[in-house]
Amino acid sequence: MLDNRTAFVTGAGSGIGRASAIALAEAGAYVVVTDLRHDLADETLAQIRIAGGQGEAHALDMRDDAGIKALVADVVARKGIDILHSHAGIQIPGKLEQVTPDQMDAAWALNVRAHFVISREVVGPMRARGGGSVIITASNSGCQFDREMISYATTKHAAVAMVKQMAADYARDNIRFNALCPGFVDTPFNAGFEKQMGGRAGLESYVSETIPMGRWASVDEIAAGILYLASPKSGFVTGLALVIDGGEIL
Repeated sequence: MLDNRTAFVTGAGSGIGRASAIALAEAGAYVVVTDLRHDLADETLAQIRIAGGQGEAHALDMRDDAGIKALVADVVARKGIDILHSHAGIQIPGKLEQVTPDQMDAAWALNVRAHFVISREVVGPMRARGGGSVIITASNSGCQFDREMISYATTKHAAVAMVKQMAADYARDNIRFNALCPGFVDTPFNAGFEKQMGGRAGLESYVSETIPMGRWASVDEIAAGILYLASPKSGFVTGLALVIDGGEIL
């Protein structure tokens, strides 16, 4: 589905980001794998190559505007960019009195501002290529409200709103913006929720008892949604908050 297309994935060193990069490569895309840790990006690229895919790996701090601009410009000059999956993010647990202003700033920097900065860098090159697909990872926490997660829920709601605004602004340029809104996936990213629920047992109990489907999502199930949003199969889809959470939001 994605032959002759270039995908750029951030936060691709583990979990959903890694599954996204692998799925896009398996569909034929040349994948630019980026992560804060170069070693993890290299591991993802190695898995892509073992499966016969193509790509390259880079360290990228999504809080570094100049670094984002330089790497995007380099990739655009050599390969172009057709698909962006901006996935990097942070989860800081706590309610109003438990989260510091610095922590709120840190959440905003990665969960909203970083997506804004990299989207701003790719939109011009995508327009010049005749279109593209931008997928921003939010969360089902961007479509509902979690208890004692003020920085996470606030920034994820903001990310969904930003996606909808960009979708409206760039639809005539054939650039689609959609938000990926996963629920619970068994990755290290759940550390905040695990702490909030008093440990692993509490989190397992929540997943089994509260989520209608009674289980975690697999990273492959989330990657299937990413592949849909990246591919021509969703060619008339923009401004969507794609919730994949086993019914938790219901």
